[in-house]
Amino acid sequence: MSLVNRRTVMIEWGDCDPAGIVWYPRYFGMFDAATAHLFGAAGFPKPAMLKRFEVVGYPMVDTRAKFLVPSKFGDEIIIESRIAEFRRSSFDVEHRVLKGETLAIEGFETRVLVRRDPDTGGIKGTSIPQEIIDAFQTA
Repeated sequence: MSLVNRRTVMIEWGDCDPAGIVWYPRYFGMFDAATAHLFGAAGFPKPAMLKRFEVVGYPMVDTRAKFLVPSKFGDEIIIESRIAEFRRSSFDVEHRVLKGETLAIEGFETRVLVRRDPDTGGIKGTSIPQEIIDAFQTA
């Protein structure tokens, strides 16, 4: 069983559109934060992880979501996040947003662990340390 992190989020006024429901791009910001919290729960808080493994981060290269039930200002949601798969330098994250017991959203991300490319000054994918993979599988 892989690590699942649960994070409670209160829907704020600024999350909502004029119709009074969460403006869909706000969920992607919530998913980004949930991914960082997931890594923290595995023992790799983002600032320490970046320094320890000499990486720049894990930017998103693909994302999508299925919106099943809307949320509005004042609602409390729970975001459950887990790593679905690790590959050499990329990994998939799955998020389930719950309103009470009801599944409201399914979110999916593909991210890549990157480091600075000394030749170009840009970024490039780097192998995910086995220590990180092991932490998610034994949690």
